[in-house]
Amino acid sequence: MLKLLKNPEQIITVNTNGKNFKFGKLQNQIGLLSEHSIIIENNLIADIIPNASIKNESTFQIIDFTKKIILPGLVESHTHTVFAGSRSIEFMKKLKGVTYDEIAKSGGGINTTVTAVREKSFEELVNLTIPKIKNFISQGVTTLEIKSGYGLNFENEIKMLNVINHLNKIFPIEIVSTFLGAHTFPNDLKNKREVYLDEIILKMLPFISENKLAEFCDGFCETSAFTPEEIEKVFIRAKSLGLKLKLHSEQFNNIGGLEKALEHNAISIDHLEVLKENQIEKLKNSDTVSVLLPGVSYFLNYDYAPARKLIDNDCTVALATDYNPGSSNINSLSLIFSLAAIKLKMTPEEIISAYTINAAKSLDRNLQVGSIELGKKADFSIFDTLDYSELIYNVNSNLNIMTIKNGEIIYHNKERE
Repeated sequence: MLKLLKNPEQIITVNTNGKNFKFGKLQNQIGLLSEHSIIIENNLIADIIPNASIKNESTFQIIDFTKKIILPGLVESHTHTVFAGSRSIEFMKKLKGVTYDEIAKSGGGINTTVTAVREKSFEELVNLTIPKIKNFISQGVTTLEIKSGYGLNFENEIKMLNVINHLNKIFPIEIVSTFLGAHTFPNDLKNKREVYLDEIILKMLPFISENKLAEFCDGFCETSAFTPEEIEKVFIRAKSLGLKLKLHSEQFNNIGGLEKALEHNAISIDHLEVLKENQIEKLKNSDTVSVLLPGVSYFLNYDYAPARKLIDNDCTVALATDYNPGSSNINSLSLIFSLAAIKLKMTPEEIISAYTINAAKSLDRNLQVGSIELGKKADFSIFDTLDYSELIYNVNSNLNIMTIKNGEIIYHNKERE
């Protein structure tokens, strides 16, 4: 039976006129409709029609959204949601002035979480992650990326990827798997970098590709992690095996990561907090999405990425939480919306575009999700408000009352109705 999402106060279509991403000034165009309804057929968006043209309501399964607004299903495109343990002690050190780099070089940081993850079984990691995913769904997320990167050896990286793929099977949303073995060097191989690099290139990547455990290969190009030359070796091997590329770079230092990402046509480059003026032109002339993570800047109390300059120079900007235990223990999309508005100087419309169609592009899903356009998946987030400005105004409040994936209701907060 056809479904009718009837009479919402607003439909934020994020219409792209078939382009399927937004850059520059186009990120301010969110395709606001009122007095319209949405028809779903076979789990796809079949039509968007004026309310006045609705006839033969008996032919529809009707869901009434009077005094609600509809957005595309939100896309959370950069997370490290599978983890164990806490880094609260390190957070206390940061509050006293110890830097992220200093903690990492002393053997802490990412490796603290590596120890905790290695101690957990597959089942324990699954059980730790389930409530975290439910939390994202309750906020309107219908597509969620999760990275490995806290195993840092063959056995535990594969364990993490198996956890991510298992979670994708048991949850109704789409969970996108990213291999991040090149996150940093494990403590026992810090002085044997080539040994670990060979383990990634010769053992992990071929196994991951053969068993289809990840769609993307990511890396961390930083003074405390991988050099551009090391990242290039990983990228060349990953590409040869059919994996798509992403990169964490320009977070604390400029050491050539961005240039390597662009050289290898990475689908996204994430962080960019210390991006230089002369690098913006390079991004402008690429198809690579700039994924900005203002929660990290807030959590570590350091520079925010130059979102305004990127957008004003026609770059494609997405936003994400970077949810992780060390540098962004933040799983609230609403807080990210607020930080993007106040600290990144993004408009509400740019924020919506960044968390829908551009986030979808950063996961190579923009032909299927990220905007309310005919033929796309019927993925929606429904908010209990009369105007989308409330999403930015209500800091750290979850106004989402319903999440719809492939035309099916997968979350419903009836207490708000």
